Amino acid sequence: MKRRVTTRGELERVALDLFIERGFEATTVDDIAAAAGIGRRTFFRYFASKNDVVWGEFEALLADMEAWLDAVDDEVPLWTAVARAVVRFNSLPPEAMAAHRERMELILHIPALQAHSTLQYAEWRRVVAAFAARRLGCGPADLEAQLVGHLALGTAVAAYETWLADPASDLPSLLDNAFAQAGTVPSTYRATDGGDPT
Repeated sequence: MKRRVTTRGELERVALDLFIERGFEATTVDDIAAAAGIGRRTFFRYFASKNDVVWGEFEALLADMEAWLDAVDDEVPLWTAVARAVVRFNSLPPEAMAAHRERMELILHIPALQAHSTLQYAEWRRVVAAFAARRLGCGPADLEAQLVGHLALGTAVAAYETWLADPASDLPSLLDNAFAQAGTVPSTYRATDGGDPT
């Protein structure tokens, strides 16, 4: 007899395996519950929806990133602090990387997840923009703070897309490199002279 899943992490693993085997859209909550040896109602005690399974511990990780940014020394330059926070947010032990790659393939490449992903990305940007606003002395909804949030997210996604395309690549190194390159954009592009590169 199949062992009944008793933790959120175990249920998440069962669901991800099914998503990879059958496809995200073809897998139902009932399928996941049956494979986990639990009832449908028990599934919803762990996750609000099928979409939330893919994001795992995102909310807890985001709260941790927010706390880290709140505590970072003011001496650390804004973009450096954001880069360090993002690398830290995405730090995983080597044995967890294969499963993380599977998760990110779903998040970035499954159309059915895009609407939900937009909501999660907005929360992620909110945290970065709030930090930027404190540093820049503006409101979190102001252009300067929003730009930092959007630029940080785009930089991280670009690193992830490169990582997913090349199984031999190293995610922390790609994130470091991407943030280093993105940090040079303001000094190499001038909108005031018609947008010509310097």
